[in-house]
Amino acid sequence: MKRARQIATAGMAISAGLAAMKLTFGWMAHSAALTADGFESAADVFASGVVLAGLIVASRPADDNHPYGHGRVETLAGLWVGFMLFGAGLLIAWHGLTGSAEAGQPPHHYAIWPLLISIAVKLAFVGVKRREGKRIGSAALVADAAHDSIDILSGIVAFGALSLALYDPARFLRADHIGAFGVGLIVLVTAVRVMRDASLHLMDTMPDDSALAEIRSVALRVPQVSGVEKCYARKTGLRYHVDLHLEVDPQMTVRASHDIATHVRDRIREELPWVADVLVHVEPWPGPSPPPV
Repeated sequence: MKRARQIATAGMAISAGLAAMKLTFGWMAHSAALTADGFESAADVFASGVVLAGLIVASRPADDNHPYGHGRVETLAGLWVGFMLFGAGLLIAWHGLTGSAEAGQPPHHYAIWPLLISIAVKLAFVGVKRREGKRIGSAALVADAAHDSIDILSGIVAFGALSLALYDPARFLRADHIGAFGVGLIVLVTAVRVMRDASLHLMDTMPDDSALAEIRSVALRVPQVSGVEKCYARKTGLRYHVDLHLEVDPQMTVRASHDIATHVRDRIREELPWVADVLVHVEPWPGPSPPPV
């Protein structure tokens, strides 16, 4: 979690520097595409700030009012990043669309360099965010990495549009503004995907079948577990909480079945670090006798 906060903080600093550079050079070079990409980078600063705040709150331990911890704040942060992306995409697309009718002065050639620098920096940084986000199960950090990926894609679109305008201003002067509109559309599509992913977690959507199969496999390897009737899991921030229905010998004592349930809980948490806790419900094996263990 500490490293995730460090990455989010570094992301804010890098995005702020890139945004300032692109907005300044976009204004000086009269490039709508570069300016639009600068606004997209400025949105990165706010997005990384939301991610950082979410990670800080999500790391708080469970308390009486939040027995499942504060992890959902991190998922909410990912949802807010999606909303911010959507708003930024609308503004950028509108700016490009309305500005294309007013295209006048062609952009200067040096507008290319801030785009190339931004693409190179983001390429180096997006992989770090994505790897760390997947490692700790952070929806917000993965969303922030997706935002950076879109920054790369929007930079490429802006670069292509700007290149056309520089190549033949007489024919492709409006390409610079159309590129800005394209950047906005890319951001909008990404925003919808980020909001969808975060919303699925807030709705307690089950993980994929392979994750559930891992849980069942670990439980069934515990001695005297005859079967697993039900297995549910929901994400509460960075990790999952699991509800498990174990089947054991119906002739077993309550104490013995409780000990088995405790062993299953401990084994799952030990072998699957993405599981925060397991609630085990013990049921009698429905057959005439439990299978050999």
